[in-house]
Amino acid sequence: MALFNRKRNAETAAPAATATLAADPALAALTGDYTIDPAHSSIGFTVRHAMVTNVRGSFAEHEGVLHLDGSNPAASTATIDVRIDSIDTGIADRDGHLKSADFFDAEKYPLMTFRSTAVEQTGSETYRITGDLTIKDVTKPLSIDLEFNGAATDVYGAERVGFEGSAEILRSEWGLTWNAALETGGVMVSDKVKLTFDISAVKQG
Repeated sequence: MALFNRKRNAETAAPAATATLAADPALAALTGDYTIDPAHSSIGFTVRHAMVTNVRGSFAEHEGVLHLDGSNPAASTATIDVRIDSIDTGIADRDGHLKSADFFDAEKYPLMTFRSTAVEQTGSETYRITGDLTIKDVTKPLSIDLEFNGAATDVYGAERVGFEGSAEILRSEWGLTWNAALETGGVMVSDKVKLTFDISAVKQG
């Protein structure tokens, strides 16, 4: 989803990230196309319920491809498709309500999509990726802050990169406006939603 730098300790970190990016052959070796591994990745969300607690959920089915450019972070790209019908909050009735026309209308709009438009490096191991998030029939820009978690070759010989990130949205901006007023004041479901990403991606041969 972005250009991922290697973890480096304080003794070896270069003072200028851009200089390190240009000179580091191991970083350049990460350049390539990657496929997100859904079995070792998660895309989740947290939303305030009844003004007093948080409800957490995730989407079990998603797929995506990344292009990482080790020499030019801005040339990195990401495409992610999330199947709305795979939403899971641990309560079947609540999941059914979220899939209904009150919220996502999963039958009519089966996918939530993200298409990157820009990537910038914000720190030695952090990045911000901006793109178009589409939910239902609404497309709006979204920026996701990311941290690189590492790169490794697994026991099957697959080259992997990993990262985690988060973003906040107002669901009403994407047409998710259902709510119910509480007798004590406030509403049943907050407008603000936190999105979380924990991604493992495998380099394509």
